[in-house]
Amino acid sequence: MALLLALFALGKGKSVIVVVACALLLGAGMMSLRQMSVQNSVLQKFMGGTATLNVQVSTDPVLTKPKVFGSTLAPASYSFLASAQSVRGDSGEFTLRIPIRVISQKRAVSLLLPGQTFTAKGALSRSKEARVGALFIIHGDVKVLTPPSRWARSLGAIRTHLRQLSGKGEGGALIPGMVLGDTSLQSSQFRDAMRRSGLTHLTAVSGANFAIISLFALWCMQWFFRKIRIRVIFTAVALSGFIALVRPSPSVLRAAAMASVVLFARAVGQRSDALPALGFAIAIVVIGDPWQARDPGFALSVLATAGLLLLAPRIVLWLSKFMPVKVAGAVSPPFAAVVMCAPILVALSGYIGPMTVIANVLVAPVVAPITVFGFIAALISPFVPQISSFILFFVRFLASWIASVAQWASAFPVLQITTGVIGFCFTLGAVIAIFFLVKGRKSFLIALFLLVITLTWIGRWPGNDWQVANCNVGQGDSMVINLGESGAIVIDAGPDSSLVDRCLSQLGIKHIPLLILTHFHADHVEGVAGIIHRRDVGQVWVSNNAEPVFESTHIRQVLGIRAHIVIADRGLSTTMKSNRGNISLKILWPDSAEHSFDLLPGDGSAINNSSLALLLNAPDFSLFVAGDLEPPAQQQIIDSVGKVDIYKVSHHGSKYQDVGFTERLAPTLSIISVGAGNSYGHPAPQTLALLARLRSTIYRTDISGAIAVTAHEHHFKVRTSTGAWWQKVRLG
Repeated sequence: MALLLALFALGKGKSVIVVVACALLLGAGMMSLRQMSVQNSVLQKFMGGTATLNVQVSTDPVLTKPKVFGSTLAPASYSFLASAQSVRGDSGEFTLRIPIRVISQKRAVSLLLPGQTFTAKGALSRSKEARVGALFIIHGDVKVLTPPSRWARSLGAIRTHLRQLSGKGEGGALIPGMVLGDTSLQSSQFRDAMRRSGLTHLTAVSGANFAIISLFALWCMQWFFRKIRIRVIFTAVALSGFIALVRPSPSVLRAAAMASVVLFARAVGQRSDALPALGFAIAIVVIGDPWQARDPGFALSVLATAGLLLLAPRIVLWLSKFMPVKVAGAVSPPFAAVVMCAPILVALSGYIGPMTVIANVLVAPVVAPITVFGFIAALISPFVPQISSFILFFVRFLASWIASVAQWASAFPVLQITTGVIGFCFTLGAVIAIFFLVKGRKSFLIALFLLVITLTWIGRWPGNDWQVANCNVGQGDSMVINLGESGAIVIDAGPDSSLVDRCLSQLGIKHIPLLILTHFHADHVEGVAGIIHRRDVGQVWVSNNAEPVFESTHIRQVLGIRAHIVIADRGLSTTMKSNRGNISLKILWPDSAEHSFDLLPGDGSAINNSSLALLLNAPDFSLFVAGDLEPPAQQQIIDSVGKVDIYKVSHHGSKYQDVGFTERLAPTLSIISVGAGNSYGHPAPQTLALLARLRSTIYRTDISGAIAVTAHEHHFKVRTSTGAWWQKVRLG
């Protein structure tokens, strides 16, 4: 902000400094007042305990996907914002009005609509979400106090009918998101594809949606009113109705404010008047909800809107010199938005997709038709669902086009930079350099684009001729053995289906003749849905220990009745063909006998010690993988192993390792699959010291990201997803 002040001072004089200083004081003052009211509320007396709250619903309950915590899977729950109206507990009963975040596994809350009130008993704790005074986790029954209003029921019916009539597939799942911000039908794999392709802004209501609806309403008003001001008034009324339909959440109100700027600019026909309107909209949003100033989405909305107002017209003028004006007009909005938002996008994700602009250009012609006709279909869906279905039938084809572009663009490599302040500053410097260097020279931009594409392609992970890859799936395991011709052996699925699906897509895997699930802890198997997404799977080897039963039953359901599941015991072996020759696999553990090992601290030692231990021998390397196997079981198979080239270190490198067993393996390369900043202390210092003493080269996914190994006669080259294309480490 100090840099911004300096730039204003150099360019505009003291008056701008005064304006900016007043804005800073106003924003800081509003934030301080709101923060004090939240932090000093009476709810603080009940923190860490249980209480009974009377609550008014503010946003629709959203079903969150189950989350993996260590080896266990936390069930899905409903989450929504609400306002606590009274609280009753050991400290007494108090009346208040404080925003809270409500979490509940009760299905009854899914039927609640904004405006309804209910009472429930639960636990109160501090939330990381600054805008709320507490996190309220419901434990008891939910007693509804007030029915939904007729207005709320009508709006809820429109949302429900649109969701039901949109149809199946990724195109059908996209329609409610583009029209009403309802993303409940979208799979995690599809959301990831939209994010990597730079199209994620289409999957939820944004300023673009509001601008489209507003401009459509403004166009319709010309048939009824001549004066532009009257048209704008009626368009504002339509915009208010749209806000109510998509729910007036903070992000929606922010998007509406940004869209109002575009509408105002169109109404007055002067860009200079639109800039003060943008500033006014920003001020209104921050005053009404100061926490928006800390929300990356707010910054992205402001920058995207500023790009449309400031940068897009210049890009149109520049591009129209060597391409048709209509084509230039289609290219300029996404290009302007991407350029303006690039520094923050890189700061958040650590990468930027060179195909983002192309993907946005390809889908731009269908965005407005989907939004407008989808909105019309939504409005009439409760009354004439047949006509709504007819409209959505054609809209679905357009939405499927966007889904196809997203899948196509997401398969391209991205330009890895880094997250945080460094990534922001690097990208901001690059954007500024472009503006200063271009000066009307189209050849420079073309050369820059080709350079980015070339570096992205050269630096892509895993590179050519890889044989072993360890996916970066966070605190979990997933390893891939390349068989060639888009086939692979996959060992474990990790905790997140979207992460393992992305990894397999980067590796180009379409066929999995053998899937090995070492044991049924969630951090090893919960990502199975991502493995089978658009891929065929042959045999599935699993441990003879089906505990935890909930997880093993769930995984069998995901795999389906067609899956050929084999319970693997000690001695099971097979040979598979690869593009480098035959690969032999042998199961060393567990056996069919009953064992009573001493339990080690931590979760599920009995399950850990029933992990499949696999020895793999290929023409150019040997590999040992054993899930979360611990010392008691490691000692049982110590005589069955010898030196190996690659060791996927058991149990994420925990301290529970048998020293003699690790010394027997004496691996050249040790791979530790572990999540950054995990709460388990993985990998343990003593395990790292042991591997270092054995002169084993260690790679960790929390530091290096995904890891790819190329082997040739027991000599190895290693490439990581966070490294550069020239950083290939040679071992052996």
